[in-house]
Amino acid sequence: MISISKLLCDLDAEGDGLRYDAAADSEKPQISAEKQHRPVVVWNTTRRCNLYCSHCYAGAQSEPGSGEFTTAEGRTFLDQLAAYDVPVVLFSGGEPLVRDDLTELVAYASELGLRPVLSSNGTLLTRERAAALRDAGLQYAGISVDGLPERNDRFRGSDGAFDAAVRGIENCLAVGLKTGLRYTITEANAPDLEGVVDLLVDRGLDRFCFYHLDYGGRGAEIADADLSPREKRDAVERVADLTLEYHDRGEEIETLLVGNYADAAFLVEYARETFGDAKATAVYEYLERNGGDPTAERIADVDYQGNVHPTQFWQGYSLGNVRDRPFGEIWEDDSNPLVAALRDREQRLTGKCADCRYRSICRGASRLRALSMTGDLFAPDPQCYLRDDEVRGAEPIAGGAAD
Repeated sequence: MISISKLLCDLDAEGDGLRYDAAADSEKPQISAEKQHRPVVVWNTTRRCNLYCSHCYAGAQSEPGSGEFTTAEGRTFLDQLAAYDVPVVLFSGGEPLVRDDLTELVAYASELGLRPVLSSNGTLLTRERAAALRDAGLQYAGISVDGLPERNDRFRGSDGAFDAAVRGIENCLAVGLKTGLRYTITEANAPDLEGVVDLLVDRGLDRFCFYHLDYGGRGAEIADADLSPREKRDAVERVADLTLEYHDRGEEIETLLVGNYADAAFLVEYARETFGDAKATAVYEYLERNGGDPTAERIADVDYQGNVHPTQFWQGYSLGNVRDRPFGEIWEDDSNPLVAALRDREQRLTGKCADCRYRSICRGASRLRALSMTGDLFAPDPQCYLRDDEVRGAEPIAGGAAD
């Protein structure tokens, strides 16, 4: 994740230590006092979902999948994450709220010292359920809204999904559970971007996660609905502009970009144009600490059957199964050729990525998109929207160098 609000507005957030090794600079209580050394783990607790979203990376279905973890197996898996010192476990799905034992598993994660957070479509979040999860130790609920009512409901395959998600947001806020809004942009819902941000502010939310479409699961089936690189750049610029506008009005909204590290380079250029070289230098230095695309390093995914993946979007490739080996042992195994290549990607990138001056803060962005569209793991990300003069300039920041 790339925090626009941190980089452009100097807004403190609880993730400053984890993302930028900047806990000492923040007045907010921190998730971690230092940059993460273990991955955030997304756990797809179930394949089941009450909706059928066109972009679902997990390919969720209405029926349960075979081999789903029992409660006891889920607890054993959480023991593995705690033993490996994972900082955050993100309960996802499918829709995690279809599991009757979700509250128990969240409570157990919290007891182990893990930070439990939730990714949900929000439609099943009654006030009672939200309060129970809060009491169990849930630290945050990210609720997906992919447009205003008509577009959101079409995207999510269910009439009334928008209204139900908004009720879920309101229920979380009513019981004091920190809540944010997640929005994945495509051609179908791009016109609703400002409306979604306005919804966020109107409901009193203070966190907005803007997701790029990655080409995994059903997301791969709608790759042709992705924005063009030019449109993608315009959308990211709109998010940056909106962040500054709301900040100037006194709205301390944490705004994050997810899924395309070309955004990192863009924000350096945006900061230079908007604020000057000194700000661009500060933004670049934060992003260099962040380390670029985190796939197979600072993010991991474990599906409902226990298969470990390089990221939640890359479910077609398994690194091993936690029923056979502990998570930490699988994650540390560099003998896997894909893992080894991803962790050494900077020297393998081709095309414009190979000599891009922003290589160290982007690292080629999505290797999954590159592989999906070209068949080459190290080809340029087809959704890189940087101009040639931005890619090939001599220095990324005034007085600095890329390496």
